[in-house]
Amino acid sequence: MQKRPLGRTGLQVSRICLGTMTFGEQNTEAEAHAQLDRAIERGVDFLDTAELYPIPPKAETQGATERFIGSWLKARGLSDRLVIATKVVGRSDSTWFRQDGSKPRLDRANIREAVEGSLSRLGIDAIDLYQVHWPDRPTSGFGSVPTRWKTPAADPTEVPIEETLDALGELVREGKIRHVGLSNESAWGTMRYLAHAERTQAPRVASIQNAYSLLNRTFEPALAEVALREEVGLLAYSPLGQGFLTGKYAGGALPAGSRKALFDRLQRYEKPGTAEAVDAYVALAREFGLAPATFANAFVLAQPFVTATIIGATSLAQLEECLAAEEVVWTDEMQAAVDAVHQRVGNPAP
Repeated sequence: MQKRPLGRTGLQVSRICLGTMTFGEQNTEAEAHAQLDRAIERGVDFLDTAELYPIPPKAETQGATERFIGSWLKARGLSDRLVIATKVVGRSDSTWFRQDGSKPRLDRANIREAVEGSLSRLGIDAIDLYQVHWPDRPTSGFGSVPTRWKTPAADPTEVPIEETLDALGELVREGKIRHVGLSNESAWGTMRYLAHAERTQAPRVASIQNAYSLLNRTFEPALAEVALREEVGLLAYSPLGQGFLTGKYAGGALPAGSRKALFDRLQRYEKPGTAEAVDAYVALAREFGLAPATFANAFVLAQPFVTATIIGATSLAQLEECLAAEEVVWTDEMQAAVDAVHQRVGNPAP
């Protein structure tokens, strides 16, 4: 498995990262352990989770994903050989994340409590990469990188980016987290974090985890240059567009056990124009003789601003199709074909 630098941290991580948000909802603890075993066998040494997980978020399951990873780490004794990333929730109306039932914010008290909870569930002494799951401030929409701008309502109680980063810095100095990352962040927000780190002793962000796929290339117009020039690489989530780019929902199909069948919360990928785009990319994958899931992940891996693609699966067969992207030699012909479709269909699912 090829490795890539994680920002300026000095760490090298596998360019395929195992996402785990199904652990504890769609996957049992035994199934989660089997996925982890298979990924490690194939050379993956980078795991991503969050205090929020599993998805969909619920009070009764929150934290189960980290607990499943923790039990696997304890059984296998591999924590010192892996890079483990997790996340703190941004501002939320959900009251089950904090012990006092308060609504989460990205201030010192909330971040500290979140870190302690993740460390306990994972059973580790330090988190390698601790990420802000989404901003505290109001944004134009979840993901913070829209195709069309909608001005959010101002919120005078938003926690400043500088305060959030200072709180994370305290935990770095205490040795509870090693490096800091962002998620669902904009170019403006990323540069604010970087500017504060340059002015002070606050930690420099190492990565940004945003949605990125054939259906959503909104990272490219502003954030790709930030990622390359500032060495804050993209950890691309939803490289399969929540499964749509496998083609399994084509023609209105609803496979049993799929996220759409179970939860019906995939509206981000059901916008006008998305079905046409999915059909075009699935057809393109087959023209090149690849499984659609393999092709979609290989596209992500080929982009120069990407540190890793975050794969996710509910079965070992699905996992293998994603892992196979590591073996694909992405050609100029493939890129040109993808770009030609993108010129026609744009970004239907930001």
